[in-house]
Amino acid sequence: MRPLDGITVVTLEHAIAAPFCTRQLADLGARVIKIERPGVGDFARAYDERVMGLASHFVWTNRSKESLTLDVKHKEGQAILKRLIVEHADVVVQNLAPGAAARLGLSHSALVQEKPALIVCDISGYGNDGPYRDKKAYDLLIQSESGFLSVTGTPDDPAKAGCSIADIAAGMYAYTNILAALIERGKTGAGCGIDVSMLESMVEWMSFPLYYAFDGAAPPPRAGAAHATIYPYGPFPTGDGRTIMLGLQNEREWLVFCRDVLDKPDLANDPRFSSNSRRTQARDELRAMIVDTFSRMTIEDVVARLDAAQIANARMNDMHDVWGHEQLKARARWTRVDTPSGQVPALLPPGQPNAYAPRMDAVPALGQHTDAILRELGYDVAEIARLHADGAV
Repeated sequence: MRPLDGITVVTLEHAIAAPFCTRQLADLGARVIKIERPGVGDFARAYDERVMGLASHFVWTNRSKESLTLDVKHKEGQAILKRLIVEHADVVVQNLAPGAAARLGLSHSALVQEKPALIVCDISGYGNDGPYRDKKAYDLLIQSESGFLSVTGTPDDPAKAGCSIADIAAGMYAYTNILAALIERGKTGAGCGIDVSMLESMVEWMSFPLYYAFDGAAPPPRAGAAHATIYPYGPFPTGDGRTIMLGLQNEREWLVFCRDVLDKPDLANDPRFSSNSRRTQARDELRAMIVDTFSRMTIEDVVARLDAAQIANARMNDMHDVWGHEQLKARARWTRVDTPSGQVPALLPPGQPNAYAPRMDAVPALGQHTDAILRELGYDVAEIARLHADGAV
C-alpha cells in the first residue's frame, strides 16, 4: 500500500507548477486524471522533442497519470468534468489562466456546495486576489518579480536559474498543502480551498536575502556562482580545465584550508583574511592565490586534498556527468518508465521510505484514457462515439 492509494486527483493543468505537484501525488499512489484539450493537450507537450520525440518537461512531470481529453467549453464536456469531480475526485488541482477555473464553476466555493469533502487547489502567479491577480505569470517573470534575479548572476549581468525554479517552488507548496489538507480531512471530514501563489512561493525562498537587506540595508551582491556573503565559497578552476566548488563555513576550516590545501599556513594569520567579512571584502586577492595553487593540480588532486582536510567540495558536473553519477548508481536511484515512444530512465523520488515503493507508471499519450474513463462514468460505445464526433472529448 502506498500513502495515497484510493485518492483520486482531477487536474486541469499545463506547463510545470501543477503537473509537478500532481506527479508527486501520483508517486505516492494517487490516481491522477489529467484533463487535456482535444487534439492539442498540455502545451508543454510541444516544448521540445528531446526525449525520443517527446518534450523533456512533459516526460519529467507527467508519469503515472491518465490523460482524458475534454473540451471544457463544450456543454457536454463540462457535464463530464462535473460528474467526474463530484462522483470520483478527492482533490482538484488547476493552474489555468486567471479566473478561468471560476468561470467554469470549478472554484472551491462552487464545488463545496455539492461535495463538502473536496479539496481544491488553485495555483497561480499572484494569488486569487490583490491588484496583480489577473496578470499573466511565467517562471522567468516570477524570478524577476520576486527579486531572485537581483541577487543571481554577476555584478554586470543578472542570470535566471537554469531550471524552472518558480514553478517548482509553487508545485512543492501545492503538494505539501494538499497532503496537509488530506490529513486534516481525515480528522474533520471537511475539505478546503488552497490558494498557492508562485510569487509568494519564491519570496519565501528569498527570505535570506530579504533579511540580509532588512531595514534598508544593502542586499547581497550578485557574485556569479560564488556565495555572496561567505568566502571562499564557490567555483575555482583546476589545472586540467575542470572546476571545483568548495565552501568554508568557519575559522577552524580556514586554518586547515591554508595549512593543508594551499600549503600556506602563514596565510591563516594574514589580517586581510582574518574573518569571513574580511575575506569576502578581499575576495579578489584571495581568489588569485587559490587559483594559482590549483592551477598546478588536477581536479582529482584538489579533491583529495580537500577531502583529507574535511573541506566541503563538489565537482561542477554537467548533465552527462549527472546521468552517470556514481553515487546515484550506488544507491540504485534510477529506474525506467514507459512513454509513448518507449522506455526512458527516471530518477526515483527523493526520500526512500522502507514501507512502500513509489509509483512509477507510464507517461500517457494524449487522450490515452479518455474512452476508459467515459466507460467508467457509464457512457456506452455509441455515446462515446457521439461525444468524439461532437468534439466534446
